[in-house]
Amino acid sequence: MSEEHGDGSELVTKPFKFVTGVDSRFPNQNQTKHCWQNYVDYHKCIIAKGEDFAPCRQKSTADATQFFHAYRSLCPSGWYQRWDEQREAGNFPVKLDQ
Repeated sequence: MSEEHGDGSELVTKPFKFVTGVDSRFPNQNQTKHCWQNYVDYHKCIIAKGEDFAPCRQKSTADATQFFHAYRSLCPSGWYQRWDEQREAGNFPVKLDQ
């Protein structure tokens, strides 16, 4: 099964080897809030520290900030694509610069 980007390019599904660590703030099976929090934390990290700040994206240790890989593995792609559109349009429900 394949999907398309908005620009017409095809998304290809590849094996994904990243597994999110245990987060005691999200003890239940429903990981929706875990997904949301990692998306928000990633964008707050990027705004605060910049695109080149590796801990916002790294996936090496369980204790390191791994927001990017966590939200990409927990969230359905349609969700974070919609949130990206909301951020770009200026109507995302969270102030990421605070």
